[in-house]
Amino acid sequence: MGETRYFRAGWVIDGTGAAPRRDVLITVTDGVFAGFADFSEEDRLPEGLLTDLSYAMILPLLVDSHTHLGMSGTIDRAAREQQLGNDYQARKKIVGANLRNYFGHGVGAVRDAGDRQNAVLRYCREVAQDQRPPVIVKAVGRAIHAPDRYGALIGASLSDDPRKSAETELDGGADCLKIVNSGLNSLREYGKTTAPQFSPEQLKAMVNAAKSRGAPVMVHANGEEPVRRAIEAGCSSIEHGFFMGRDNIELMAERGIYWVPTLFTMHAMRVYFEGLGGQADRSVIERTLDSQFTQVAHARRCGVRIACGSDAGGYGVLHGEAVVEELKLLKMAGLKISEAICSATEHGARLLGVDHELGCLAVGKPAHFLVARGTIGQLPRKIRFLDAIYHNGAPSPLYRKEPEYDFSA
Repeated sequence: MGETRYFRAGWVIDGTGAAPRRDVLITVTDGVFAGFADFSEEDRLPEGLLTDLSYAMILPLLVDSHTHLGMSGTIDRAAREQQLGNDYQARKKIVGANLRNYFGHGVGAVRDAGDRQNAVLRYCREVAQDQRPPVIVKAVGRAIHAPDRYGALIGASLSDDPRKSAETELDGGADCLKIVNSGLNSLREYGKTTAPQFSPEQLKAMVNAAKSRGAPVMVHANGEEPVRRAIEAGCSSIEHGFFMGRDNIELMAERGIYWVPTLFTMHAMRVYFEGLGGQADRSVIERTLDSQFTQVAHARRCGVRIACGSDAGGYGVLHGEAVVEELKLLKMAGLKISEAICSATEHGARLLGVDHELGCLAVGKPAHFLVARGTIGQLPRKIRFLDAIYHNGAPSPLYRKEPEYDFSA
C-alpha cells in the first residue's frame, strides 16, 4: 500500500443522485478513493494526515454536455457578428480562454457541439495537454445539417450519401457524431417548430455509421416529429428537445436515451432581452421556458437520464458560469439538488464516455473532487466560489480561489 491521506468532509454529494451524506471520512490512497465512512472523533488517524474539510461540501468535478468552445457568450451584437468570421488563430485563443473559465468553475470535461471550421478538434490535436487547462474535451467537429437548413454556423451540409457524411466527420477525428434534425425555436410565435431535416432512412444510415465505429450520436431536435425520428433512429442523446411532447419523453425513458434540455439558453434571452433588438417577443420566451420546465419535471418522473448542458457560446451564455446557472434552473424545474448535481457529474460523464475518470465519487476511482464552503442548501450557487479543486487527492496548483473571469473569449 502506498501513501494514504484522510479528509473529513462536512457533506458529500457523490454524484449518483443519492442523498447527501453528513460528516464523512474519506480515505485516499495513491491518488485513488479507498473508502467513505462516517466520521468519528474516536477514529485514531496518523498525525498530520487528516485534512479538515468539515466546513465544506465535497462533490465531483462537473461535466458540461453541450457547449461551443469556439464561440463567445457575449451579448454584444457586433462582436457576435465579428466572431463568425474568425480564423483559426482567433478561435484558438477563444477556446483556450473558455477552457480556463470552465476549469475555474470546477468543470472537468466538456462536449463541444460543433463548429464549422473544426477549430476545436484542431486545437485538441495541436495544443499539448500540459499546455492547456486540465479539462477533458470531447468534440463533434462539424455537425451535419440538411442543405439550405439551419446548421451552417456549426457544421456542414449533408452530401448525397448520409453514411459517407457521417464517416467523413468521424474520420476527421470527431469523438461523437452530431446531427441537426430541426431548426431553432421561434422567439415570436409560441410553440412554432420546424419540419425534420432528415428522413428516417437518412437518420438511421448516419446513426448506424457512427455506432459501427463505437461513436455516440447527439441530435439537435425541437418539436415532436424531429425528436421522434431521432429516437427511432437510435440516437444517444436529444439536444434541446423543446416542445417534443410527453410521448417522446416517455419513449426516451424506455430506451435509455439521454436528454440535454439546455434551459439556460432561453433564460439568458429573457435576462438580456433588450439586446435582442426587437427580434423576439418576451412573452414567447417566458412561455417557452415554462414549457421546458414542465417537460423536465415530466422527464424526472419518468426516469429520463437528464444531462446538464449549458449551450455556452450562445447569446449571454458564458462558459463555466452557465453550468451553475443551468443547475439552478434544473432545480427550479423540480430536480433535487443531488439529482441536479448527478446531471452534471455521473450522467454527463457516462454520456461523454469519461466515467472512468470523472462522474461519481467511488472507491477505486481517481480522487478528483471539488471543495465548496457551506451547506447543501447553498448549492449550486457555492460552486461559483470554490475553495479548492483536487486532482488525484491533492490540491490543483492551477486553481486560483475566486479566479478572475477570462474575458478574452
